[in-house]
Amino acid sequence: MPGTLRDVTFRFLAEPTDVNFGGKVHGGAVMKWIDQAGYACASGWAGGYCVTVYVGGIQFERPIRVGQVVEVHAQVVHTGSTSMHVAVDVSARDTTHAAVERTTHCLMVFVAVDDARQPVPVPAYVPATEEERELSDYAQRMMAMRKQIEAERRAFLARCRAPA
Repeated sequence: MPGTLRDVTFRFLAEPTDVNFGGKVHGGAVMKWIDQAGYACASGWAGGYCVTVYVGGIQFERPIRVGQVVEVHAQVVHTGSTSMHVAVDVSARDTTHAAVERTTHCLMVFVAVDDARQPVPVPAYVPATEEERELSDYAQRMMAMRKQIEAERRAFLARCRAPA
């Protein structure tokens, strides 16, 4: 039922196929996991298909090693009329230890769409706890900053020639 599945957590082992030339999990693999968890979260909340429209502030705080247990947690933290802001945290731990370390964080925006790929309304998310209100406020502050970044990006691209 739309508006009830607010978060999702993926857990798995980092595999040798995920490794980059430096011997750690490739940032592209982490970004793929983020997108998958974010999509599962957003489509669960919306009750239908969603498209990624923004991924911002990806911060790789520490590397993930092969064989570590990886946890990718995505949660809806703010909604618009057709959009959902999803906070995603990635953490990792050794299989023999309980201590978990955050490795990556970002904020994503998804839009729910119909079969014609036109935006459709999503259920409103109303924060219930202080932590949830803080996350919603964070998403709204990031949205304001994105508007400034987008204005700068458009101005820059308007001054630059398209690549040949």
